[in-house]
Amino acid sequence: EEEEEEGDGGPERALEKSPFQLTAGDVYDISSVVGRDLLQLSAGQQVPAALSRLQFRIVRVLEMLEALVSESSLAEEQLRMERDSLRREVEELRGERSRGSAQQLSLGPDKMVIDLTDPNRPRFTLQELRDVLQERNQLKAQLLVVQEELQCYKSGIISQRRDQTEELEKEASGSSPGTSKDSEEKTIIKRL
Repeated sequence: EEEEEEGDGGPERALEKSPFQLTAGDVYDISSVVGRDLLQLSAGQQVPAALSRLQFRIVRVLEMLEALVSESSLAEEQLRMERDSLRREVEELRGERSRGSAQQLSLGPDKMVIDLTDPNRPRFTLQELRDVLQERNQLKAQLLVVQEELQCYKSGIISQRRDQTEELEKEASGSSPGTSKDSEEKTIIKRL
């Protein structure tokens, strides 16, 4: 029966595995093998062979436990070092944050901190914005005047007035040069 188990891999195969590859099933297999060897010893059958097998298996189990304990203590030490490193980083960040807030307080009432990576950050001063808005309003007013004048051209009102102003200019130019200048100004004002 023992030869069949060894041929199939059986519970003895768990003793050959690396301690880090063991599963819960492997632990049960190892305990089964050790228990079987103890039963053979108590039955008195083949005592020297059973004793040497049991001794070998117990030594192997102790080696596995040692490897697991040393590995876990190494992992625990690494975790402690990582924890301490993270604590130091957190303290440094807290210190930087408190220094940063102190710097912000010392900026003054007319100062502003701007994140240059923020796509929605302000890009113009208030005075520049006022100037742009004022220029826009002026251009809008000029556009309205030009649109009204265009409407007048389309309806024919300006062409009639222009004919009348040209007649007035001819009459005024015949009388004196000074009055023609005045009439030109009047016609320009009328156009506007």
